[in-house]
Amino acid sequence: MSQLINPERTYSRLAIDKVFTKTKAVMQQAALIRGGDGLALYIDCYTGKTLRGGDPYDYEHLRSSESVHTQFKSRLTDEQIALVVNCPENVGITLRCINQSKGKRKMEDWLSNPSNITLNEIDLKITLANLKKADEGIERKVKSFLE
Repeated sequence: MSQLINPERTYSRLAIDKVFTKTKAVMQQAALIRGGDGLALYIDCYTGKTLRGGDPYDYEHLRSSESVHTQFKSRLTDEQIALVVNCPENVGITLRCINQSKGKRKMEDWLSNPSNITLNEIDLKITLANLKKADEGIERKVKSFLE
């Protein structure tokens, strides 16, 4: 039974946050195993630097949940959008200062200010590769719901 979709509905993070909490828990478990010493081990999705448990990092949607919702709300339910937003390719780890500086802006817009790249030691090759992976993961997940 298909759910009725209201393409005019407003953005809500309820379903997204429910899946995001589960996604972060799975990522944390894997990072603890990788760390091997009781501390999580991550690689920053924008700088390529190693981050350990206790470092000031955030879980980051490479493509914002709001932008994904806006793009697909006419074709997907909120529950489907939550799974798209939280696909493994679209969730990364970055320093809190980068996440807060970027805010809700699209990464490409944030990168258009050269001082953001310099001050935060952004590795453009890594960042652009991760954004491409995020876009591909989102597209693949959307297709799985629409086929």
